Amino acid sequence: MKNLFLIICLGLFSLSAKAQEPATVFEQSDFTKTSTYNEGIRFYQELAQSEFIQMTEQGLTDSGLPLHLVLVSGDGNFDIQSNRKKGKAILLINNAIHPGEPDGVEASQMLARDLITNRKMRKLLDHTLVAIIPFYNIGGALNRNTGSRTNQNGPEEKGFRGNARNFDLNRDFIKNDTENAKSFTRIFQMLDPDVMVDTHVSNGADYQYVLTMVTPQADKLGEPLKSYLEEEMMPSLFTQMKSTPYEMTPYVNVWGSTPDKGWSQFFDAPRYSSGYAALFQTIAFQSETHMLKTFEQRTWATYNYLKEVITFLDENGTELQSVRRQARKDILSKEEFPIDWTLDKSDSTMIEFKGYVATYPTSAVSGLERLKYDRNQPQTWRVPYYDSYKPSVAVTRPDYYIIPQAWSKVIAALQRNDVKMTRLKQDTTLNVEIYTIEDYSSMNAPWEGHYFHRNVEVSKKNSELGFRKGDYLIPTNQPQNRYIIETLEPQATDSFFRWNFFDSILQMKEGFSSYVFEDEAAEILKNNPTLRKQLEERKAQDEKFASNGYAQLRFIWMNTDHKEPSFMRYPVYRFNK
Repeated sequence: MKNLFLIICLGLFSLSAKAQEPATVFEQSDFTKTSTYNEGIRFYQELAQSEFIQMTEQGLTDSGLPLHLVLVSGDGNFDIQSNRKKGKAILLINNAIHPGEPDGVEASQMLARDLITNRKMRKLLDHTLVAIIPFYNIGGALNRNTGSRTNQNGPEEKGFRGNARNFDLNRDFIKNDTENAKSFTRIFQMLDPDVMVDTHVSNGADYQYVLTMVTPQADKLGEPLKSYLEEEMMPSLFTQMKSTPYEMTPYVNVWGSTPDKGWSQFFDAPRYSSGYAALFQTIAFQSETHMLKTFEQRTWATYNYLKEVITFLDENGTELQSVRRQARKDILSKEEFPIDWTLDKSDSTMIEFKGYVATYPTSAVSGLERLKYDRNQPQTWRVPYYDSYKPSVAVTRPDYYIIPQAWSKVIAALQRNDVKMTRLKQDTTLNVEIYTIEDYSSMNAPWEGHYFHRNVEVSKKNSELGFRKGDYLIPTNQPQNRYIIETLEPQATDSFFRWNFFDSILQMKEGFSSYVFEDEAAEILKNNPTLRKQLEERKAQDEKFASNGYAQLRFIWMNTDHKEPSFMRYPVYRFNK
């Protein structure tokens, strides 16, 4: 009898061990290590021997290595369009955008394995196709160290935030400076995911939660997605996570203060993964585990969260797809588009927040008062959460945008995002709306490879303008409307203009010799009393200008036909039939 009991126990152990094979580096290391890039890819290669897993290469990254895409299918069908026709929802999970934050790397490996080896979990794939990017920032994953992520509690060794060219890829979704982002864009457009999750680890305040979530800016999603997100999806996910050991709260977006006073929603501009996805009516989240929790806790929290998202899609994917179709139908005829936003501080929701009491002892380093959260004093507060944004700038969409073919970088970015466009078949003169950049400011130091522009002010006028055969005509009756408008309108939050795609128009290419132009300037003033009056008024108002002869000549020169028509003229034109 004793031997029989031993045999049964060994058999059960064998079944349990088999269910966990192949084991991840995370599991093999007693939850203290994360896989290297090569170990992670080998893991998926082993999984891909199953009929339910496919791994393909989807373009290069700045590291020179390919970006991999793993598809997990319950019926072994990996054709995207075929899955769409069957009504399956598509979930895209993006990992290691910041490889020092590898919780999603390990969680996704275990999830993919469990979805195909556990029959109960495989049922979750009856209505959903799961797509996983194992390592997005491959260059950063290869650059492993023990010193970065200063405040983070494990793993022992991890990757670096910057990619092979030291770009932060979570600022590159619009500008597409990197090969990583270009390859990701093609993957995203191919999949057209209904939901996307980008896995992260957060810095910031201390609190009781292992997991927080960056939710999409619902106002930007527009109806009916806004209501669906706020009334159906988010309440469901928060409720389901509360039934696990990993209750979550909205991303705790506080800097220079403590969260017991409340906080505002993270503004996910289109430079970020979730803000980019929203331009295409995809609901996208950034999961943010807390840096001070153990690597084991963080990874399992991410695993549970991803599983709950799949469970939600299994039960509600058909409805979500219907809501997305309606949103896309509406976007075709939408007339006014907000392109920049401000937080509405008059509108907040009271939420429960489980944190720690903040104390302010004397610093042993500076001798000054410092912040310290006391984990021996957990406390629950009711705090205001500000998650409403108001449009600060809005535009009426034109029938078309026209882009001269010379702006090839802009055109290529649009094409990567499946924007439909045609080319003029002959030289043409059209009456178009023209923007002039009247004012802007720029960052004083480079940020993500750019001197980003702010405070953009424009004027506009209608005028006849000649276009060449081969210039691009972009209709605005297509599902990509929000992306088109938010990249091509210069005042939009993350427009191509703000990201320096058009900086060459901000510099004049011609000038004048003062000693020669003096006589012509005098003649111009003699024949133009209005300009003379403007000059005298400026001199009276501006002492520095009044004492600068060259500045006065330039003032006159800028009000003649010597001024270059292309100077400050934004080279994307609005056209209405």
